[in-house]
Amino acid sequence: MMKSRAARKPNRAGFEIGDRTVLAGSRSTVELPVSLLANHVPVHLPVHVIHGARPGPVVFLSAAVHGDEIIGVEIIRRILRSPVLNRMAGTLLAVPIVNVFGFLNQSRYLPDRRDLNRCFPGSPRGSLAAQLAHLFLDEVVRRCEFGIDIHSAPLHRSNLPQIRISPTASERLSALAQAFGAPISLTAPLREGSLRAAASAMGIETLIYEAGEALRYDELPVRAGVRGVLSVLQKLEMLHPRTRMTSPKQPLRASSSRWVRAPRGGLFRSFKKVGEAVEKDEVLGIVSDPFGDVDAAVTASAKGLVIGRSQLPIVNRGDALLHIALFRDPNMAEEHVDTVHGQLESDPFLDEDEYG
Repeated sequence: MMKSRAARKPNRAGFEIGDRTVLAGSRSTVELPVSLLANHVPVHLPVHVIHGARPGPVVFLSAAVHGDEIIGVEIIRRILRSPVLNRMAGTLLAVPIVNVFGFLNQSRYLPDRRDLNRCFPGSPRGSLAAQLAHLFLDEVVRRCEFGIDIHSAPLHRSNLPQIRISPTASERLSALAQAFGAPISLTAPLREGSLRAAASAMGIETLIYEAGEALRYDELPVRAGVRGVLSVLQKLEMLHPRTRMTSPKQPLRASSSRWVRAPRGGLFRSFKKVGEAVEKDEVLGIVSDPFGDVDAAVTASAKGLVIGRSQLPIVNRGDALLHIALFRDPNMAEEHVDTVHGQLESDPFLDEDEYG
């Protein structure tokens, strides 16, 4: 009678973070102490660690650096429920809520009104924002070789799903941006004090995924984010070789982008939605006074595709209204976006039931 073989234990060292060691082939949520609230309630930075049995890259996945940008929280939640991570190689550090204070207060900022994404690399003895930035960078980011940071548009704006990379991105990062498969890829310079800039200074390249709007879930941007992250992990050979996923269409690369601004103060009515093409000198909307006496047309300065827009009708002169990405053929870009959306809507792999 054949004896059953005992399951092999992973021959890989555990992953140390905080005061914990996560064994190879296991996963655990580690809570990094941040601070105490005024009522003595402790606040932690939760990090979910998946430490694969097989060696591979160490990657971080972060969201809610701006506390009201909650779409990334849902994206990471669905990813962590995906069975394709059960046989993952390498290590994934998933932080769905970086700015825990802003998240609890439904605010972009920390209690001292600081923007966390302008406080990196931070300091262990600085402001609350500086200390949180330092903790996240030191305990999570520095352990990785690559990361994906998920954002949405600010309050009262919406963004078409898009991937952003720096103008000096390496060939590897450019290839990972293509693998992500967002409808649009946009070149965006590094901003001083941002997580991406601080990580880059440490030699850790980061992709930025922008989609949806603050304090809202939008199913298509969520689906695009889930598939994009898993596609990148597959490109990094972190998923099992037999993992089957629908190959996403590669994103269209925008040459540049610009904001169309309000010519005067008043009430703005937009004629365009995100994902729609615009022609040079086309009327994109109207700014009217409350009495209906004056209408000022908002026109496009160039051909392009709307990748972001204001959702707030009340505007002041100079307010950003529509974000236009420039392409050689914006009509083809619009068709591409429609195709990607259709693929996301019909892909059974991205259905919520698949993650149960």
